[in-house]
Parts: sequence; structure tokens; C-alpha cells
Amino acid sequence: MEIIIHHSISDLFHTLGLRFEKELDFTILSIPDIHPQVPFKSPNLRADYFSFILTIEGSGIYYIDDNKFPFGPGTIYFTNPGHIKSYELNESKEAFIITLNENFLRENVHPEIFGEFPFLLAEIVPPQKPSQSDFEEFVFFYKQILSEYSKDSKYKNKILGNLFLILLFKIKEKFWSNYNPLDEGTRNSQIVKSFKQLLESEFKKLLENEENDNKLQVAFFAEKLNLHPNYLNSVIKSKTGRTVNDWISKRMVIVSKTLLTSTAYSTKEIAYKLSFSEPTHFSRFFKKHTHLTPSVYRKTNK
Repeated sequence: MEIIIHHSISDLFHTLGLRFEKELDFTILSIPDIHPQVPFKSPNLRADYFSFILTIEGSGIYYIDDNKFPFGPGTIYFTNPGHIKSYELNESKEAFIITLNENFLRENVHPEIFGEFPFLLAEIVPPQKPSQSDFEEFVFFYKQILSEYSKDSKYKNKILGNLFLILLFKIKEKFWSNYNPLDEGTRNSQIVKSFKQLLESEFKKLLENEENDNKLQVAFFAEKLNLHPNYLNSVIKSKTGRTVNDWISKRMVIVSKTLLTSTAYSTKEIAYKLSFSEPTHFSRFFKKHTHLTPSVYRKTNK
């Protein structure tokens, strides 16, 4: 399966054949305008941005990882970074898509965006069909955002950010008020699963004496998973209660103990094998987590 990677909203514009003059953090588009010919089937995408889709009149199917969700008139749904997704349009007469990145969310919507709106980290997001009166509210805000997006104002981002903030509170109020990301993290979080699998495979390479020049840090795992480091850390922290660094450190300690007790590697060799720049850094790390120096641990566990 071929997957197109979108690191930015500009990549989306390039795929759609739309013109843009500078890097974009926020955009709103009419879906019938960008897909005038229906039926339409999109390529498979993995994107590092959020999309919020409002369908007033239209229908289709969207796919995310292994899930398939039909949608129709009067529905709203969103997608977030890191997943393989695609969509089919059977009919599209009036619908809008808001696309924005984490930078815009933090700078113009809310500085603690995932604390206030943890549902943005949800991975299974079926289309929601609110009541007619509630849906009319969503339509109002989308059209207000569309109107402000077309204007040239030095306060444009702040205006859009505040309108989108209201939209998020409305979405939270209607559909996500009881969402707990820890519940999802223990059951069916694809990002958590992928991270843990990658974590295990990378440390397994170390134990099996494979050459491994990778720096086992947040940036490395984020790049492998096609996610922004901040976003990966937010997902893992919200859904497991521990940061990416916590997970790496825990696995690092386990592997360190194994290398100290089951191999003849010197402390210096183990330090470099685990990507520490200096043996002293490894010794400090090990003592911090075990309250013993590597040499003392080796002597007492031989």
C-alpha cells in the first residue's frame, strides 16, 4: 500500500493541486470546490495536522487505520496526526474542512490545548450526528470562520483561533465531555502500540549485538512514526500516564542491567552502545534509577 506523507498543510495543498504563497498553519476549504468530480477516492495519507470535517449535504466513507466509517448529511468528525487515512466521496454538495496544525492550536487557540481538550488525542473518532439545532450551531461557526479566513486583518489568526476555541468547546460539550485518554491507551491506541513495538525492537537490536547508531530519544521515535515529537509525547503521556522519556529510561535500565550481568562489555562499552556521549553520563543515569553504580550492580549480581 502506497502512503503519501504530509508533514505540513502545504503538502496537502500540493497533493490537491492548490496554490499557496507561504507555509500554512490554518486553512478552511469547501470540499465541493476541491473535489468537484464525484465519486472521488483519495490516496492513502499520513498527515501531521488536524482536520475537522463538517458535511451539510453529502455522503461518503472515511478510513482510519483499520477502521471504516460512513458519513452523511448533518455530520461532523475530525482526524488527528499519525494515522493512515483515506476517504471516499459519493456525493458532496455542501461540506467544509478545517485543517490546522499543533503550532496554531497552541499559539492561537489554547496554550494547554491537550489539557483542555484531551479528546483531540482520541484515535477512534466516528462521525457524530448532533440534533438539528446543535448542527445549525456548528454550521454557523464554520461559516463565520470561513468569512474571517477570507479577510485580511493583522488580528486574523487570533480571531480564527478564538472562533475555533468556541467550536472546540461546543464539540467537547456535545460529544466528548467524559472522554478519558487513559482508557483508550490501555485498549486500542494504535500510536501507543506502534511506539511500544518500536521501543522493543530498537532495544532488542542492542541486546542482539546489532549495529545501532540511532539515538534512542524522543525525536528518533517521532521521526520513525511520522509524528511531531511534541505530539508523540502528548499522546503517550495522556494515554499511558508516562512520557516517552519515561518509557525509554525504563527500557534503558532493563537493558543496562542485562548487559552488565550477561556480557563482558565494560561500563564504557555499554555506555557507548546505549548512545551515551560519555561513560560518566551513563553511570549517573544508572545510579539515578537504581541507586547503584554500574560496577557495584555488576559485582552484586554476577
